[in-house]
Formats: sequence, C-alpha cells, structure tokens
Amino acid sequence: MSWLVTGGAGYIGSHVVRALSAAGMTPVVLDDLSSGHPSFVPEDVALVEGSILDRELVERTLRDYAVEGVIHVAGFKYAGVSVERPLHTYEQNVEGTRVILEAMQAAAVTNIVFSSSAAVFGTPDVDLVVEDTAKRPASPYGESKLIGEWLLRDQGIATAGTDIALRHTSLRYFNVVGSADLTVYDVSPHNLFPIVFEALLAGNTPRIFGDDYNTPDGTNVRDYVHVGDIAAAHVVAAQRLAAGEPIEPAYNLGSGDGLSVKQIMDAMVRVTGIEFTPTVAPRRPGDPDRIVATGELAARDLDWQMRYTVDEMVESGWNARRNAG
Repeated sequence: MSWLVTGGAGYIGSHVVRALSAAGMTPVVLDDLSSGHPSFVPEDVALVEGSILDRELVERTLRDYAVEGVIHVAGFKYAGVSVERPLHTYEQNVEGTRVILEAMQAAAVTNIVFSSSAAVFGTPDVDLVVEDTAKRPASPYGESKLIGEWLLRDQGIATAGTDIALRHTSLRYFNVVGSADLTVYDVSPHNLFPIVFEALLAGNTPRIFGDDYNTPDGTNVRDYVHVGDIAAAHVVAAQRLAAGEPIEPAYNLGSGDGLSVKQIMDAMVRVTGIEFTPTVAPRRPGDPDRIVATGELAARDLDWQMRYTVDEMVESGWNARRNAG
C-alpha cells in the first residue's frame, strides 16, 4: 500500500515525500510539473506526470499503485496573484480537489490529508487564531482553500456509514520556510525567503512588500514555520487516518508567536553576513496585517513542534539555495 502525494515534486510536497519514506511509508508522486521539479523527487519514488484535473489519470494512479490515502498538496498557492487570476485559482484548487475526491470514491480510497492555508481566516479580529476562528478569506486563494475544506466535509457526510466512508483532515499552514534537505529549496517567485535569497545572490538589495500595515513596525506579521516540521505533521496525520484513530477535521500548524517581515530581514543579515536595508514596494493585494495561530491542537494529536529558531530556518533555506548553484 502507498500514499499518493499530489504536488509531490514541489517544495513542500517533496519534503512530505521524504518524510513518508523516512517513516517507512511508500510515497507516489502525481505532479504536472508546472511549478514542481523532477529533481526534487527521490530516485526511488514513482513520479506520475499529469494534472489533478485529469480524472482518468488520478483514478488510474490510485488503482495502479494500490493507494490507501492521498496527501493533497497540489494547487495554485499565490494569494496575491489569485486576485488577478480568480478563475485559474478556482479551477486548480476547487475543481482539482473535487476531481481527486471523485476519483478516490471510484477507487475506494478513503483517507485524505488536505493542505489548506491560514488564508481561510483572512484578517482575523483576534490576536491568536484557533481552529474555529471565523473564516473570512481576503483572496480567491483563501476562498478556494476554504471551499476545499467544505468539499472534504460534505463528502465525509455523504459517505458516512458506507464501506467507502471518507476519513479526512485539513492542515492549515502559514508561511512555510527553510529546507530539511540540501537538494530542495523554495522556488516560488512570490514568497519572502526566495525573494530575498535571489536578490542577495544577484548582488541586489532585497525588497519587501509594504511597510504601512497596522503592526508595531509597519511590516506584516506571520507565523513562520519550518517545512520539515510541516512535512512531519502530514505523516502523523496520514498515520492516524490509516489506523482509524480519532482526528480533527482541521488543524492550525501555527507557532503561537509572530514574526514581522522586518524581524525576518534582521535574521537574514545575521545569517548571511550581508548587510542591507530592504527597499519597500507597495503591499500585495489580499495580504492581511497579521495572522498568528496557536498550534496546541496539532501538538496534541500530530506531534506538532517548532523545532527550529528563526535563524535556523533562514540558515537551512539559505544553504539549500546556495547548494543549488
């Protein structure tokens, strides 16, 4: 039996693949390689190239590899860009999730871990987000992830009491950074860490998006969580589903503490040894002032821990990016 990782050739998905293998589970990757890289997939892991929108391909992959569960990481993940491309965002994230659930039902695969997002909360009116904090997405991306959670919930209700009853959980994560493997790094042109790394490697001054947020230093505040910790939580969630153990419908993989973009910039200077003062570009649409969440529920059930300091997160990402050449 194996676990299918959609988007498993991407930055986060490939870390999940490695964590599954390390836990003695057998990962299979489905990725259209629109943003993933074949080199991110270990040589001993099967890679099926194709889209999650291809219903026939998804079902065939589930059957061919005797899949017992899906970790659904694939999707269009850029909140700011989703404001400009809402239809594409909904196609990839909503229709893609629906197709996966339909294929799972046809192939009698009953376990799914869904990669959701802190974006489902929008701009919270509380200092510390918990699982049942009001959902007010501020972007089509956040809306699409919330709809994904609804799809899992509704399919779980529809199949309850049958021999194909869906067992599911959604893991909401925040700003995922760093690297747990020198051969894998964040390649997104929209995420803070790679934006800064690329600027520094090119000898340019990094820029940040907005310094007029309603925060103490004017830059937005987020949970920054290490990709290795994120991957480990996915594995424990998959194990609980496969074992039939109780599991919550959703978990926030938060740190309980927030870091501002300015604080991240200060860590970049400390770790890289490159002195700079970032230039300021306009804020990106759909970016809220602050999102910080407790991870207490995930700590209870998924062995969720923040195992890295901010400097260690920066250092691991910086080393992986420089290793890539």
